Amino acid sequence: MNKYVAMILVMASFTEASWAQKTDTLIKKLDSLKQTHQDSASGRKINVNPSAYNEHTKMTARTYFILLGTDFTQEVTGPFHSSTKTWIKVGGFALLEGGLFLVDQPIQEFATDLMSRNPHLKGISHYVTQFGAAYEIYTLAALGVYGWVFKNEKMKTTTLLATQSYIVAGAVQGLTKFLTGRQRPNYVESESDPRPIFRGPSFSLQHGSTSFPSGHTTAAFAAATVFAREYKDHLWVPILSYSAATLIGLSRITENAHWASDVFAGAALGYVTGLQVVRNYHRYAYLKNHKTPVKSVSFDVQFNYDHIEPALVVVFR
Repeated sequence: MNKYVAMILVMASFTEASWAQKTDTLIKKLDSLKQTHQDSASGRKINVNPSAYNEHTKMTARTYFILLGTDFTQEVTGPFHSSTKTWIKVGGFALLEGGLFLVDQPIQEFATDLMSRNPHLKGISHYVTQFGAAYEIYTLAALGVYGWVFKNEKMKTTTLLATQSYIVAGAVQGLTKFLTGRQRPNYVESESDPRPIFRGPSFSLQHGSTSFPSGHTTAAFAAATVFAREYKDHLWVPILSYSAATLIGLSRITENAHWASDVFAGAALGYVTGLQVVRNYHRYAYLKNHKTPVKSVSFDVQFNYDHIEPALVVVFR
C-alpha cells in the first residue's frame, strides 16, 4: 500500500504546486516553466471586482483553451516547482488519508448497516448522489444559460471556469483510477468480503476496480470550489456549494460505491483543482488589465527665434 500512498502524494501535488508560480509577463506564456516559489499573485488576494470581468477579459473560445492548456501544464509541472509550504500541506493530506485507509472497512460496514435499517434515508442518499453526476451537469448548464440570457458576464465566466475544473480534475482522477485499480466496496470476489485493496493498472479496467478516487466527489468539489471562490463575497454561496459537495461525497459512501478514503481523496483533488483554475484565470485577468502601455516615439524639429531645437516625442496610449 505504501507505493500507492506515494502515488497519491504525487497526484495531489500536481494541483497544489500551482500555488507557487511566478506571474508571467505575457498572456500567451501563462504556462511558462520559469516558475519560482513565489505565489502567482505575489501575495495579492484573488480579484473578484467587476473590473476583472470587463470587455477586456471576456472568456472567448481562444481564452478558454489557452487557460485550459495552462491548467493541464501546471498539473504536470507542479511537483517540480513546489514550495516547502506546499509539501507540508501534502504531508498533512497524506496523514489524514492514511488514517482513513485504516478505518475504511469499519466505516463501510457502518454505512451499509445504517442504510439497511433506514429505507427512507436510503432513498435520500440515492437522490443526492445523482447531483454528483447528471444533475450537476444540468445545473451548470442552467447557470450558463442564465448568464448568457441575462448578460451576466461573471456568471458566464464562472460557469466556464467550472467546466475547466471538471475537465482537469476528471483527467487526473481518471488516470489515478487506472494506476491504482482499487476494488470497490460493492464488488465481492467469490465468497470473500469486500476489501479496500489496490490491484494496480493490470486490474483497473476490470469491473469493480475503479474505486480510487471518487469521481462524483471530485467533480462536485471541482465545481463547488470555483463558485465558492468567485462568489466568496456572498457567504451563502460557499456554504451552499461546499455543503452540497460534502453531501454528494457522503452519499458515495452510503451508496456503497466508494470507501471513505476514496471520497476524501476526491474532495481534495476537486478542491485544489478548482482553486488552481480560479487563480489561473485571475492571473490572466490581471495581465490583461495591466498591460504595459503602448509607446510611440517620433522626432520633431522646432524653430525657436534664431535657432533650431530638435525634440523627441514619446506617446503612451
